[in-house]
Amino acid sequence: MFGIPLNILLMQAILGLALGAVFVLLASGLSMIYGLMDVVNFAHGAYYMLGAYAVYTMSLFTGNFGLNIALSVIIVAGLGALTEITVLRPLYKRRNPLYPLLLTFGLSLAIPDVIKIFYGLMGKAVQYPEMFMGSFSVGTVIIPKYRMFVIVITFTVLIGLWLFLKKSNLGMFLRAATRDKEIVDVLGINVAGIMTLGFTIGIALAALGGSVAAPMVAVEPDMGVAMIMQSFVVTVVGGLGSLGGAIVGGIIIGEIVSFTSLFAGAYADVAIYFAMAVILLIRPRGLFGEIGRE
Repeated sequence: MFGIPLNILLMQAILGLALGAVFVLLASGLSMIYGLMDVVNFAHGAYYMLGAYAVYTMSLFTGNFGLNIALSVIIVAGLGALTEITVLRPLYKRRNPLYPLLLTFGLSLAIPDVIKIFYGLMGKAVQYPEMFMGSFSVGTVIIPKYRMFVIVITFTVLIGLWLFLKKSNLGMFLRAATRDKEIVDVLGINVAGIMTLGFTIGIALAALGGSVAAPMVAVEPDMGVAMIMQSFVVTVVGGLGSLGGAIVGGIIIGEIVSFTSLFAGAYADVAIYFAMAVILLIRPRGLFGEIGRE
């Protein structure tokens, strides 16, 4: 294709899959929060950024990268739960979707400013874990070890999330609340607690995305801005509220960014919006969106 060797194209596809895996984590969290709470979480990119800063901070105290990621996700997910309980939950009774939207938009502006106060404006670097430095070869295809780690950990987490939602009682309650909160409430299930759990899981996925992306990007306060826009594209392409759509959409957008960067780097950002427009013209509710969901 265009005179580019096949092994280069395959390597670019793997890089796109690794980028798509980060998109999948963020879009899955966005879709879960929207599907359960009907809240478009504009602060999702800020929690992605917090995940990256958390793993950077943990790396100052311990050299165990796996532990750093786990602690970062727990800390940021805890902040997400605190946010839902203290500032989002009081808005549900008003039954106006504009209030949570404005609140999360405000958080998306305030959280980076708080980070600037404590960490400054300069970007931070997170080192690759030693065991994932370098690359390995499969035939003539060179595969960066860390990118493969990102792909593997993302889909391992997604399998765990699927098992949780399908096989556990809590997962069943989450899925039921997504369909009809009033019926779940009538059955005596704590809907407020279920919504907090769903929001916390969504934020944990964003934090995990930031944690695993940290060695690949510059960790800086505004890193979530571009990522949240791309994640919204992924979510719209896949279909609002659909976890399956978030996965497929994330892979598609990741590959589009990767290959556009290879052939026409200046148009990588534009290409994803063009792809979104084409998909929405063909299927207005997204690839896996439900009729009438909006």
